[in-house]
Amino acid sequence: MAFGRSSRRKRHVDPVTLKILVAGGFGVGKTTLVGAVSEIRPLRTEERLSEAGRPVDDLAGVEGKSTTTVAMDFGRITLREDLVLYLFGTPGQDRFWFLWDELAQGALGAVVLADTRRLEDCFAGIDYFERRGIPFTVAVNCFDDAARYPVDTVRAALDLDPEVPLLMCDARVRESVKEILVGVVEHAMAMSAKSRQPATT
Repeated sequence: MAFGRSSRRKRHVDPVTLKILVAGGFGVGKTTLVGAVSEIRPLRTEERLSEAGRPVDDLAGVEGKSTTTVAMDFGRITLREDLVLYLFGTPGQDRFWFLWDELAQGALGAVVLADTRRLEDCFAGIDYFERRGIPFTVAVNCFDDAARYPVDTVRAALDLDPEVPLLMCDARVRESVKEILVGVVEHAMAMSAKSRQPATT
């Protein structure tokens, strides 16, 4: 039986696109993480830190930081031929948190990036996603000069629910970040499947 040329072609399938947020405190590495994996030139909305912002911008632990994200970072990564992630990095400073609600609309899940030198800075992100029922993974960005702690120690310090994944990463390294993003997608899918299961009496 003869087949025409068109029948031998692979049928084109548009990839599924998913929205993932990257949140965390000021200077934790969100812009770096998005830039490390994005296959397009990342959109960044960074501005130089000003004298006017010094009273409200806590630079303890990140004294060398000279810029800050004022709206969002945006990047894109193809995890598989049929799966594309759009990454939205949130601003980390308190005065820009009003943007989070806008960025969170339609998000499948989130990464809360943490720094063990300023662990309390990620509490707001954890609380935000817990309150809104958005699945999230905590990723500890292992800075070169930061102390290293066992995963269980960090989990206890953050008082995370048992089902919330906690992973270590280097936000500068593409493969490390990809593992985090795969973890977020898998966790979000698992939580979605769990919510669809019929309740048992």
